[in-house]
Amino acid sequence: MNNYKMFITDIDGTLLNSDKILSQANKESLIKLQESGTTLVLASGRPTYGINPIAKELQMDRYDGYILSYNGSYIIRCRDNKILESFSLTKEDVHKMYDFAVEYNLDILTYLNGTVISNRRSEYVNTEVVLTKMAHLATNEFKRIIDEPCVKVILLGEPTHLKQVEKILKEKYSILYNIAISEPIFLEVFSKEASKGVSMLKLAQMLNIDSQEIIAIGDSFNDLEMLKLAGTSIAVENSSPEIKGLANHIGKSNDEDAVAHVINNFILDAHM
Repeated sequence: MNNYKMFITDIDGTLLNSDKILSQANKESLIKLQESGTTLVLASGRPTYGINPIAKELQMDRYDGYILSYNGSYIIRCRDNKILESFSLTKEDVHKMYDFAVEYNLDILTYLNGTVISNRRSEYVNTEVVLTKMAHLATNEFKRIIDEPCVKVILLGEPTHLKQVEKILKEKYSILYNIAISEPIFLEVFSKEASKGVSMLKLAQMLNIDSQEIIAIGDSFNDLEMLKLAGTSIAVENSSPEIKGLANHIGKSNDEDAVAHVINNFILDAHM
């Protein structure tokens, strides 16, 4: 018997391989998963715009799946693209992070009206632009342009420097914001009310699903809370030691169809 009613997966470094491609094995397993009656949830630091093509390929509108975008700042129902819950930073929060980025010589970006807004052009910023396929505006008038709430900001820089800055940022602001490294070059700052884990539980409550009926898979620090709160947690093989240390199980790597392996072994086999 299948004891899992919700399957929630991170995207980059987990569902997609190192070339950012959804493998045929993962795709087929996720469609079979949905056909079996388990609710599929994609949870990512990506903007909604950067998740929608994957959700469409997985037919999540047909099977009533959900998206947790911007690290859980948006909870979206795929069948009608309805935003069920959202959390934002104020423009003052964003300006504060801009000043911090300038002080520590980091790039900063956020999103406004479907456009990535950054303080300058760089290889780091370009990584997010390519990943999301969104329009991009680099400007030295960042604070003037950002004059309304934004869903999150990303501080970007060389990984070793960014890891050092993360400690300083958390010491100063962890009481006000959720702060997490999602990729070695991405340090994300978002609403204290939002996270993949919190939004996962909010959605589960909406759907009458107990946390013990949730299986979650991820690889990075912004997946930590999600993995801690799910009934069963899987860290992919390419995860850091910290992530592996708290997960219930270690799966295959994202280049070895980790998601398909978990579905086939933990869920679909339960129907046999």
